[in-house]
Parts: sequence; C-alpha cells; structure tokens
Amino acid sequence: MRGSAHLAIGLITGVAIAGLVPGIPFSLPGIALAGFSALAPDLDHPESRLSKRLGFTQGYVRWAFGGVALALAAYAYFQLRPGPDQRLSYTAALAFGLIGVALQGGSARRLALLFTGLGTVLIGLYTQFLWLSLLGTFIALAPFTSHRSWTHTIWAAALWTYIGDLANRSLGWHGIAYFAGGGYVSHLLADTLTKSGVRWLLPLTDFSFKIPLLSTGSKSGNVMEAAICLGYGLLVLGLVVGHLGF
Repeated sequence: MRGSAHLAIGLITGVAIAGLVPGIPFSLPGIALAGFSALAPDLDHPESRLSKRLGFTQGYVRWAFGGVALALAAYAYFQLRPGPDQRLSYTAALAFGLIGVALQGGSARRLALLFTGLGTVLIGLYTQFLWLSLLGTFIALAPFTSHRSWTHTIWAAALWTYIGDLANRSLGWHGIAYFAGGGYVSHLLADTLTKSGVRWLLPLTDFSFKIPLLSTGSKSGNVMEAAICLGYGLLVLGLVVGHLGF
C-alpha cells in the first residue's frame, strides 16, 4: 500500500486503541504515534514517506563528504611533503569527493537515516533511555535491508512494541506500547492485502502471506485502498461511538 493509506490506517488504529482498549486514555499524541508507527516498516524503502521526512539531512551528507575531501586535500598540500603520504591523502580526498558527487536520492537518504539513527542512539546513551537507543538503532539499520523483508516481520513488530513498552516505563505515558505496536502491525496487515504479501515469519520461512485484493500503485489498487480506509474508519467510528454510549 501507499504511504498515505498506511498513515490513514495507522491513525484509525490509534483511534480504535484510544476509544476501545480499557485503561487507555483518549490521547491525540497516542493516535499520532500510531500513525507514525504505521509508517515505520517502510523505512527499508528510501522513497517512503517516513524515510523522506527522517532523511532531511541528506543534502548535508553530500556537503559533509565534500568538506572532508577539501580538508584532506588542504592538509596534504600544506602539511605533507611530496611523497607517498601526500599521494595517499590526495587519493583519499578524491575518493571522498567522488562519493559526495555520487550520493543521489536513495543512497544519500540511506546515509542520512544512518546518521539520524546514530545520533538518536547517542542521545539515548547520554540520557540513559534504552528505548531511545533502540529506536535509533532501528532507524539506522532499516534502510539497509531489502524492502518488505526484516522490517515487515512479526519480530520487528515485537521489537517496535517493546521499544514502546520501554518508553512507557521511562516516560510514564501509559499506552505507548499499544499505540506503537498497533500502528506497526496495521502496516503489516495492510500489506498482507496486496499481491506481494508479507513474509511475516522471515527467516523461519520465506513464505509470503497474502490476501491479494489489490496491486499497489494501480488505479484499481488506489480505489481499493481508499475503500479499505473508508470502511475501516466507519467501522472504528461505529465501535467507538457505541462504546462511549452516544
């Protein structure tokens, strides 16, 4: 499914959790977290909605490689005498420069997500929040996996829910694990409705579980996505209204 459909389904799932799960207060941040979590599995795709948002530093990554190249070249010219060491420094400068030029689109975004994730890990270590370090690790590693592989498994959903549970314990925000886990699983369930399906149990089995109702990106698939979102939204709305006794 497209990112917009996943976001809608995640937000609707958040409303369902807030309105139907006993003991969970109705929380707009919680619903937003469910929407965010519904986009998280697609961090393995550089063109996904969330990858583009979190990879906002991709332009700076290219400039960083260019800056390192210039610094190495300047160091070699002003500090080193002609010889093997200077030639090695010039070669390294050229390599960094070429990498910076070559970094376009997906490759730059992957590196940007890597740096964003590593920065989050460091913040987690500094603040002693394990959940933040695990979140950063997920963000850093997910872009380097193939699409609909490791991030689209029951194990990844369990890890994401565990991160939410740790955040719940650290922040005292009851319900984080429900919103995080519910949003994440909603993505996997939605992708199960596509012709490609989801390999829920990878690496135990490479079998793709699917109910092939739609093909992502096609006109009929887009219509089906809208119908699923609308139907799911009406169902949740009816259940929540009935639960609240209106």
